[in-house]
Amino acid sequence: MKEIVLKNRKIGGDNPCYIIAEMSANHGGDYDRAIEIIHKAKEAGADCIKLQTYTADTITLNSKKDYFKLNGGLWDGKYLYELYDSAFTPWEWHEGLKIEAEKLGLDFLSTPFDPTAVDFLDELGVEFYKIASFECVDIPLIKKIASKNKPIIMSTGLASLGEIEEAVEAIRNEGNNQLVVLKCSSAYPAIPDDMNIKTMCAIKDTFNVIPGLSDHTMGSISCIAAVALGAKVLEKHICLDRSIETADSVFSMEPDEFKKLVDDVRACERALGKVSFERSEKEKLSLSSRKSIFISKDIRKGEVFTEENIRCVRPGTGLSTRHYYDVLGKKATTNIEFGEPLKWNMIE
Repeated sequence: MKEIVLKNRKIGGDNPCYIIAEMSANHGGDYDRAIEIIHKAKEAGADCIKLQTYTADTITLNSKKDYFKLNGGLWDGKYLYELYDSAFTPWEWHEGLKIEAEKLGLDFLSTPFDPTAVDFLDELGVEFYKIASFECVDIPLIKKIASKNKPIIMSTGLASLGEIEEAVEAIRNEGNNQLVVLKCSSAYPAIPDDMNIKTMCAIKDTFNVIPGLSDHTMGSISCIAAVALGAKVLEKHICLDRSIETADSVFSMEPDEFKKLVDDVRACERALGKVSFERSEKEKLSLSSRKSIFISKDIRKGEVFTEENIRCVRPGTGLSTRHYYDVLGKKATTNIEFGEPLKWNMIE
């Protein structure tokens, strides 16, 4: 089965799902809060903390023309520059946040949104990259990222099949085949009805990539469904408290919710287990509750076994029910009382 290595962890195959806690704008411009989010992500059981690396000037233009004004949705009425200027993570924070994460044993990941961010993260020693859904069609950026020859996780919200194909080809044409592709619904928040998680399986089969899910729905159900279908990477936003309003807080998980998500994912993986027809030790305790053949009416020695005097009932201490038709018509070797389990030595 296909595997890649993200830092020192194998992703794909039979390995556990890799869980990314996305901080995004939830620091709200407060460095200490960003540090606290990293600690909460670690406590919740995340494998990785993720940032976004851009400034308002690297991602858009400072223009008040209508083209740059958002209409509808969570950020209705805001200009792009205004939104990103309030949400970005200062680049001078990155090194300190990376050191803190790695000190705790968390991987550190970020999404670059322009070529200067790609180089910045490379110089910082970030060992793999994330491509955001909206940048899935930015082929020059994708080629720049792929040229670093580091593993890539790419989200595909909004992308058509053809656009995903173009992005995957751009990465592979740079000689980079270390790719995880995440199904995503780019709505904030998304709703389960729009997730179409089965598409994740089609992406895996079509492009021979490691599959996963970037999830903006509320709760854990979409992530659990994705893991059951084979997701090997999950990405979910984390915040300290949704009452602390940021650009992303509305659709982010609080730490206790994120911990429940991680616990549920690990329980789901244990439940999926492996292909096995063996009984577990606990299951063996239930064998006695199977049906077997019992005497349902007193029988004298020499009397014939019939449908009236033997029955298949619980518990399982008598002769197996598979022998019911073999027993009918045969004679009893001894007197047998009602309620006794039938044994071979009772049959002529």
